Amino acid sequence: MKKLVIAMTAVLMAFSILSCSKKEEKGEFTVAAGKLKVAAEVGYPPFEYYAEDGTTPIGFDMTLAKELGKRLGLEVEIIDTAWDGIFAGLDTDRYDAVISAATITPERLENYYFSKPYIGNGQAIILQKDSELKVSQPSDLTNLLVGYQAETTSDYFIEKEIAAGLKCQVGEYDKVMNAYDDLRLGRVDAVCSDYLVAVSYLGTPDTKFKCAWQGKADEYFGVCVKKGNDLLLSKINQALDEIVADGTMKKIYMDIFGVDLSDTIAE
Repeated sequence: MKKLVIAMTAVLMAFSILSCSKKEEKGEFTVAAGKLKVAAEVGYPPFEYYAEDGTTPIGFDMTLAKELGKRLGLEVEIIDTAWDGIFAGLDTDRYDAVISAATITPERLENYYFSKPYIGNGQAIILQKDSELKVSQPSDLTNLLVGYQAETTSDYFIEKEIAAGLKCQVGEYDKVMNAYDDLRLGRVDAVCSDYLVAVSYLGTPDTKFKCAWQGKADEYFGVCVKKGNDLLLSKINQALDEIVADGTMKKIYMDIFGVDLSDTIAE
């Protein structure tokens, strides 16, 4: 019996050691040594979406994340994360950073660090290409059904307009692409989204959409990291400076959007 107990104890100890050895070693300023774990809601083109293979995340943010990883000497791991819990994952060290068209806001800055802006953005109102609706400003959405992604700046923008007196119906979506799908099918009258997202829908030769109104750039996207991780924030900011200075950022803008958006973050 003692031999059996000793044998079982040895097996358990070996299993425990093996389990520990499989755990990732913590990096100096990342949750895993040699890696930059990045959270993104991979369903927000042109910033993050899956390639035709259905498994490879591509888009502006994904390209930027890989470039940051290269500058920091780290392998980039993309973790597809639902938007409504994406910031909370930083608190539990699920990943190192959120790079997912995340707007820098005073409320978010109370709980998280943000890098310097890497792109500026404004809101836009999109209609079907052949729509006869007379919409040239947000107030013209009166009595219309407007779709947008919940818990985004588009959501906040419409809420602000409603608080100011706009009387419209709203349709909230988990993903912005679903709002555009319903606009194409005529299930909503208009979509409110980031203009930089709208570009990917407006720029195709066979587009089914048109831009009825475009607001000025009044929000800025940054890399979000856990509050207190000053070293990672500093290294990301330094890398962003290098990416802008050597022309890499301009190339990424041109590759993804077809235009140079450097002036949206010019000081």
